[in-house]
Amino acid sequence: MLRVAGVSLVVRPSFSALVAAEQELGPLFALVERAAEGRLAIGEMVALFWHCLAERPEGMTRDGFGEAVVAGGVAAATPVLRTLIRQILAGR
Repeated sequence: MLRVAGVSLVVRPSFSALVAAEQELGPLFALVERAAEGRLAIGEMVALFWHCLAERPEGMTRDGFGEAVVAGGVAAATPVLRTLIRQILAGR
């Protein structure tokens, strides 16, 4: 669960979500490597989250989502990112 703008959102790496993320961000293995090295950009993290949201709150835009993630703090989003990456690598 990722909490943004007072709402708890389910982040789920479905096949279609990962394909969409990969089309935008490039190969997921390279993204995982950048994350492991501490070189994942905030925009990449937000994009990965955005594509992996099980449901998007009505009226929330991607820019608004990104602003809400940053407002909530990157430190708060990091455990969710770790879990998501673990799920991507290991499967469900």
